[in-house]
Amino acid sequence: MATELAVFDLDGTLIDSIGDLADAMNAVLHELGHPIHPRKSYHHFVGDGIEMLVRRALPPEVVDGIDLLDVVTAMRKEYSSRWLATTRPFPNIPELLAHLRSRGFRTAVLSNKPDFATRAIVGELFEEETFDVIRGALDEVPLKPNPAAALDIISLLGVEVTRSVIVGDTPIDIETGRMAGMRTVGVTWGFREARELIDAGADFVIHEPLELLGFLDGAHRGGGFS
Repeated sequence: MATELAVFDLDGTLIDSIGDLADAMNAVLHELGHPIHPRKSYHHFVGDGIEMLVRRALPPEVVDGIDLLDVVTAMRKEYSSRWLATTRPFPNIPELLAHLRSRGFRTAVLSNKPDFATRAIVGELFEEETFDVIRGALDEVPLKPNPAAALDIISLLGVEVTRSVIVGDTPIDIETGRMAGMRTVGVTWGFREARELIDAGADFVIHEPLELLGFLDGAHRGGGFS
């Protein structure tokens, strides 16, 4: 069945943002007198929203005794001052998106990053009208892997769920797509390993952005996705 819509995760899929996320969280930890973490640790801290990032970064022994909201607020403030310091699209992502748009695919962003930050970063790093919908975390909508936001995007664009694919770098993205009834593509240039994506049930795993075009062509011919 032909694919009409590609829904992309943001951090680790479209953009390499781990440096700015890690530096912001480490600055907050340092200010609070807690140990900081190497950037690689943040590959497993991110993906479930800012509150979970803060919980994972704090020492386990202080999480239950600290005002988590204060730390989340401090992280939001710190990150907003540096979110484009080193963050850039991954190589070949702009080319991939241009190909998709020129060939008539609908495209969307779905992130667990706060909605205001998602929109601001996408607006700075990508050309206007690259995406039909940009959606970050909203208070009234559950975070991924709950499929509600993905299904909202599909409904808004008037596309059948079976003609939609979600593209992401974490098992959370794969689970979101599977729960929504979408086809799923895991990417290995982001924050997680291929084995995690395979174990999560990804229909495909790709290692370079332009590989997605081949899979979508296969779907158009009726043979690409299982």
